Amino acid sequence: MIARLLHGVPRHAFALLAAVLAVLVAAPVFANDYVLTILILILYSAYAGQAWNILMGFAGQLSLGHALYVGLGAYVTAALYVHFGIGPWVGMPLAILISVACGAIIGFLAFRFGVGGVYFAILTIAFSEFTRIGFDHIDWVGGSSGLFLPVANYTRNDILLLRGQPVMFYYVILALTAVAFVICHGLLRSRVGYYWQAIREDEPAARALGINTFRYKMIAIVISAGMTAPAGVFYAFYYNNLFPEQTFFILRSIEIMLGPVIGGVGTLFGPVIGAFLLTGLSEALQELLTHVGLETPGAKRVFYGVCLLLVVMILPNGIWPPIARLLRLERRDPET
Repeated sequence: MIARLLHGVPRHAFALLAAVLAVLVAAPVFANDYVLTILILILYSAYAGQAWNILMGFAGQLSLGHALYVGLGAYVTAALYVHFGIGPWVGMPLAILISVACGAIIGFLAFRFGVGGVYFAILTIAFSEFTRIGFDHIDWVGGSSGLFLPVANYTRNDILLLRGQPVMFYYVILALTAVAFVICHGLLRSRVGYYWQAIREDEPAARALGINTFRYKMIAIVISAGMTAPAGVFYAFYYNNLFPEQTFFILRSIEIMLGPVIGGVGTLFGPVIGAFLLTGLSEALQELLTHVGLETPGAKRVFYGVCLLLVVMILPNGIWPPIARLLRLERRDPET
């Protein structure tokens, strides 16, 4: 099976991927705390972007409410830890299960009754907003006042409870991102992945060919929702505080999707490239503005908008496809 998935992939692509991974693994040795924090934010965006990319990039279903699954993953594991002392890795399966259930409900309502395109996107926003309003009034998870995880100065890293220093969080999110990349690669090259691409390109034609489009769109949304939940778990235990207005806010969903859109929707490296460019450059811009005394609220969002506008105008397929062609990293057709 592995040989089939790797068939046709240029050898130098593996060498480049191994080199990038080696640099990332060794980064904490050379990076200071500030750079390490930026790398954590980049990898977090890359992981969440990979999860979103399964639904939109692979299956062609636009979701603008993925903050819902981030919030559920965050609140479920954080509440279990605060109230019962249950560690995040133990609580994560429940968070994933709840996110999958919510994704299945949204998918069933949309795909069974033919809700697609912009109306599906609006439906995902509605569910995220409903959840945000609901959590604002649930005292058990802090309500609008927020849920705070206990913080202490740790002299050692406790990976089981995700309590420790930034370098531990860096390797955790690096591992999660690497696993997400491998999963997405396998899905994209599987039969399910080819069905998703057929649905994305022309759903009526895919249906005419006998593909059960309802079934495979449901598979896409539950996998995407389930993979997004661990991003929320990481978010909760890294920042140690949760507010519904921030966690479920639509801008959180937009930040998740911007990386794949700018990097290249439907590609494996697009979410990663997009996360590095957007997060890295926006943080550099924020630091520069602060240094010269021109710190402006909202500058980061303006930067995101400018980047999105430039990519749509100049590279409508994203940044990664031309880079892949330039470096000859595209998958070779067995017939050629």
